[in-house]
Order: sequence, then C-alpha cells, then structure tokens
Amino acid sequence: MATSTSCTGSTLLQPISKIIDLPLDQVNFVVCQLFALVTAFWFRLYLHPSKTSPFIRHVVATLLGFYLALFCFGWYALHFLVQSGLAYGVMIFTSVEHMHKYCFVVTLGYLCFCQVTRAYVFDYGMYSADFTGPMMVITQKITSLAFEIHDGLMKREEHLKPSQKYLAVRKMPSLLEYLSYNCNFMGILAGPTCSYNDYIAFIKGRGYEPKHLESNGKEDRKFKQSDPSPKRDVIQKVCTCALSLMVYLVIYTICPTVRVIDDTFMASNPFYIQVLFFHSFTADAINNAAGFGFNGYNADGTPKWDRISNLRILNIEFATSFKMFLDNWNIQTALWLKRVCYERCPYNPTAATFLLSAIWHGVYPGYYLTFITGIVVTMAARAVRHNVRQHFLGSATLKLIYDVITWFSTQMAICYTVVPFVLLAVGPSLKFYSSWYCCIHLICVLLVLVLPVKSRRTKQQEQPSSVQANEQNCLSSPHNNCNQKQKAT
Repeated sequence: MATSTSCTGSTLLQPISKIIDLPLDQVNFVVCQLFALVTAFWFRLYLHPSKTSPFIRHVVATLLGFYLALFCFGWYALHFLVQSGLAYGVMIFTSVEHMHKYCFVVTLGYLCFCQVTRAYVFDYGMYSADFTGPMMVITQKITSLAFEIHDGLMKREEHLKPSQKYLAVRKMPSLLEYLSYNCNFMGILAGPTCSYNDYIAFIKGRGYEPKHLESNGKEDRKFKQSDPSPKRDVIQKVCTCALSLMVYLVIYTICPTVRVIDDTFMASNPFYIQVLFFHSFTADAINNAAGFGFNGYNADGTPKWDRISNLRILNIEFATSFKMFLDNWNIQTALWLKRVCYERCPYNPTAATFLLSAIWHGVYPGYYLTFITGIVVTMAARAVRHNVRQHFLGSATLKLIYDVITWFSTQMAICYTVVPFVLLAVGPSLKFYSSWYCCIHLICVLLVLVLPVKSRRTKQQEQPSSVQANEQNCLSSPHNNCNQKQKAT
C-alpha cells in the first residue's frame, strides 16, 4: 500500500498520491522541489540584482522558503524557526569568543531532540519525507556561520587557513539576512548547504564576479564578462537526477536491501553470489541538488556551475580509496565536517569527524555502526596507501594493477560499511555482519595493527614547508578542498 503514516503537510495533492500509489508526504516533497526549480528561473530573470534590491530578494526567497516548508511539513516547519531563533539569540547575546561553541551545542542539541522524538515517539524506521531532513541542512548552515563569524571577528588573519580567510564573516548578519540564508526556497527542503559569503554575494549580484585568469593570475580580458546562463547545467543535472532515480527504482525492485539478511537467501546462495548481490543494490546514484553555484569560467570561456555541487557520480563509482569516495559523496556535508570539526579538533580528528557525522545523521543505531566501521576502514585504507602504494608507481602497468585492486576493495568496503545505515536497527545489522563473518572488520583491524602510519600532527611538524606551500596554492581556489592534502588518504 502507498501509505502507512499520516502526512502533516498539505492534503491538496491527495488525489495524485492515490493515483500513483505513493505516500502523500513524498508527493508533496517532489512537487515542491519541482516548483522551486521553476521558481528559481523566475527569481533569476525577474528579481535580478540589477533591478531588484537585496532586501526584496531576501524577503521573497525567505517567504517562498517558509511556504514550501509549511506545504510539506505543516506545523512541524515551526521547528525550523525555533532552531534558527535559538541560535540567533546565542549569536547576539553571547560573547563572540565563545559564541561558536554555544551555537554548535544548542543547534546540534535541538536537532538531536527532534530526531529522537521522530524516531522513537512517532514512527521508528520511517523513511518518508520528514521535518528533521531540512533541520540537518539548517544545522550545517548555523554552525558554519557561527564559526565563520568567530573567525572573522576574533582571529587574526595570520592565524587563519586560506579557506577560512575566504569564508570569514566580518560583521554580524541582520535577522533578515540570517533567515534568508537558512530558509531560502532554493535549499530549505534538501539543501545543499553553502557558505554565508557565497549566498550574500549571490543575493547582491556579486556571484558573477570571478573573472577569467591567465597563467600569471591576471584577468584575461579577451572574454566578455556577462551573466552566464545556467540553463545547460540545470538541464544536465535534472536529466542526471531522473536517470539516477530510474536506475535506483529498477535495481531496488530487483534487489531489495533487506535480502542481504534474508535467511533463505543466505542459506541457498554461495558466498560469492551474496557478494555480487551485495554490491549491486548499493551501486545506485542519488540525485544532486541545484543551487546558484556559479564558480567562474573554464579555460575555453564556458561557465562553471559547481560551486555548491553535492555529488560527483563518476568519481564515486570509480573511487580507488575510501577517502576519494567520501570527498565526492555529499560534498557539502563533507566540507562542513572538515571545516567545523576535522580542521579544528586537536585530538583524533578522524574519529571526532565520524562521530559528529553519526550524531548529525540521527539516532538510529545503524548510523553509529556505519560510522564506527568507517573509522576502522579509513585508518586501514590510510595504512595501505602509505605503506604499499609507492611500490606500484614504477610503471603504468603496476599503477593500473594497483588502481584496479584498490577500486574493487573500496567498492566492497563501502557496500559493507553502509548496510547498517540502510537497515537502521542493531539486530538486522549484526545479522548481516555475522553472515560475512565480520571479515572486513577483522582485515581492517589487522592492517591498522601491522602497518605503521604517522599521525597528521607528526607529518605537519616534519614537513611545515610543504603544508605552507599547499595553503598558498589554495589562496586562489578556496573551494577546492584546500586542506585535503594535509589529510592522510
């Protein structure tokens, strides 16, 4: 049947929900996303910064965002305002020195409270559109902004990383700017998150300022500067989204996730069949979100619209390391985790980052099993790369062999790791792991114990010049995961 849960949003589309046999809240969500896509074209053409003030653009973007939230989630959308209001109060009434820490605790704490009530009070295991999804994006925005304000108002320039200098906010946002950033119609339902400075530049019409640069860093004036059209990129992203959705629906119908813990399936198929099936259901692509996203021009003069891209499908499917997969999957969330946790945590930043990611995702035990496994897999992948990779760089053939082996290993490790994330509960997750004899856990632990790896702090102390050179190279490209080279892969 289509629905087993009630919808707190609008019932206007109830007839369509019955016709296509889908839950009403999911129908509302999809229709609102399509409405937002169409509205974005209108917003760009008729409320262009050249003929509309930033105030009007802020007001319209915010009101449309609230309308879509109410249509999808009903009174639950008030949580968006409560969370944003609490955090803004902290920003205004506490000292800048500690404001970012208080905002982080209050915002994440309120998100966790809502996730607990949704999971254990209303409907455990519900995978319909729910109000905590948008709150996860708002949490990213609020905490990022709090740290950016702290960097801009409290820290000296020389104490900031290049990416932090670019993102630093030099004055406190007004309430309208703050609400527009958190709740605009372009990202209220599904994100992705973006930096406050990028959003304000978009609202004020400064988002098209990046120029063509020659090799010496000076502006190349042979290209005409004008507002680039995002039409081609939007069509490409929408088509990719539709194709990915169809592939997912077909594969999931043939290979449902729960079959990996089905007793009959495990008893009637040899282990290698289970491995092949296991990989097939996780090899689907997820739709990516479109935003403003202008990021300068390519060398041939064509515009780039990847400033807030959230997914790179080919890099995911052909990832040869766990890190490469994470860098290209949910990109904006990965950047958020790096900026608010990994770069700032003084002790064991890898474990802290995975823990924050688990808390942010929700309270289902499967999330924590996934991210605990992810810590071990990441450490093992890092150990293998640091101790083995250099032996395969002598020729193109050896490099190809290494890439094929690491690609297959990465895909298997990813599939193995994310099963509890899908199953949610402890029992089914442990049942799956036991059917695999916890083999990947054991292999990863063995690799970590046998192969030595230097800590990030030790490497930075031994190679300060290379770190500084890397940061200098990032000055001209703050969005290219600047400090990723400092992270062990």
